[in-house]
Amino acid sequence: MFVTMDRLRVGIETTFVRAAFGFLFGFAAVACEPQIEPIANTDLHQWNGEDWRVEIQLQPDVVLPVGLHIARKGEDAWFSNGVERVEVGEVSIAGKQYHLRFPAFNNTLELMRDGDRLSGTLTLVKRGYEQHLPVRAEPHPGYRFSPDPQAEVDVTGRWEVVFTDSEGNEGAAIGEFDQQGSMLSGTFLTPTGDYRYLEGEVAGRMLKLSTFDGAHAYVFTATMDEFGALEGDFWSGDRWHEGWKARRNFDAELPDAYAITHLKPGYETVEFAFPDLQGQPVSLSDPKYDGKVVLVTLAGTWCPNCADEAEFLSAYYRENHHRGLEIVTLLFEHVTDFDKAATLGRELVAKHDIGFEVLVAGYSDKADAAEALPMLDRVLAYPTMIFIDRAGKVREIHTGFSGPGTGGHHLEFVREFDELMEAFLAEPVPQEG
Repeated sequence: MFVTMDRLRVGIETTFVRAAFGFLFGFAAVACEPQIEPIANTDLHQWNGEDWRVEIQLQPDVVLPVGLHIARKGEDAWFSNGVERVEVGEVSIAGKQYHLRFPAFNNTLELMRDGDRLSGTLTLVKRGYEQHLPVRAEPHPGYRFSPDPQAEVDVTGRWEVVFTDSEGNEGAAIGEFDQQGSMLSGTFLTPTGDYRYLEGEVAGRMLKLSTFDGAHAYVFTATMDEFGALEGDFWSGDRWHEGWKARRNFDAELPDAYAITHLKPGYETVEFAFPDLQGQPVSLSDPKYDGKVVLVTLAGTWCPNCADEAEFLSAYYRENHHRGLEIVTLLFEHVTDFDKAATLGRELVAKHDIGFEVLVAGYSDKADAAEALPMLDRVLAYPTMIFIDRAGKVREIHTGFSGPGTGGHHLEFVREFDELMEAFLAEPVPQEG
């Protein structure tokens, strides 16, 4: 959480960072990558599956490595980022051709087999365009970046980070890393969300981290100088680059996620009418929501942080719906065609077993989202969660989501969320008149 020092610290000292990330990342030195022997034969369908080291080419000199497992008969597949297992969703193998698709994210990986190698293209669907990234793969040799990195420094701990884009715009973040030997895991937290599970290594004085989760394609590098500061680069896909600098700071904190987005003066409620996935209009003025505690979340099927939130909210809804809870997700999509957006929404519902309303609210541009909800002062991030009490009044607005990849911060978010919801659900239903 990004609130007070007590909230942010969550008891973190170096030992907490090691313990928390040891728990969540499976003690990277031992389990961040399975020690898989190189595969000699080329008929890999004779055993239980295929383990690959995949390289996604982001820039001419920037490669994103990630582990991929494809089951023997092609019935499932997943990418690995430390302990994170990213299920592909749709897998088909026809002869030497492999087709992998991430439902909801709407991204695809096409591969062709040549002996014991694969090559092809990763297509990432963005707002208004597509990225087509070259991909190659080899039987997994048991490492992510390099076979035998030798670390000269230890980057374990919390770091105060500043990202700077090509136009000089700066963004604050917190980096939290756990290093075991030369193996490295961690994440970055920002005021609008987190960078999820990152995995890599420290070689010499340089750290390298990467992740591919079906939508994000990230590579981070940095070198520690003689004063203990980090400076390096961040690449996302084939178009985005930022520089970043960091210094160790266990007291670093970010803005309170509950104090970033607000209602405009004069507003107490949120009103809208958007179609559900069958095209039927839904409004908070519908009888279904009378006297209920309602969570409204702004999201997109293309957004991995939103997927993390959807998984969390789906479970919470199943456990608490009977207490007078309703949840409504407003989808702001990369596509403007309703049928396409609704199809992606249905895939999101199926993937996360969602039992609450999911509506198609508009295009994913944040300015468009702000126009769709004019009572908000701005839409800064997907996801954004609006807490509405039984009287229909907005009580809190939470910007971003601290997902499970953030370790103790996710646990702190869950604790605060539970406290808020317990208070709202305990309030009596207002009496009419």
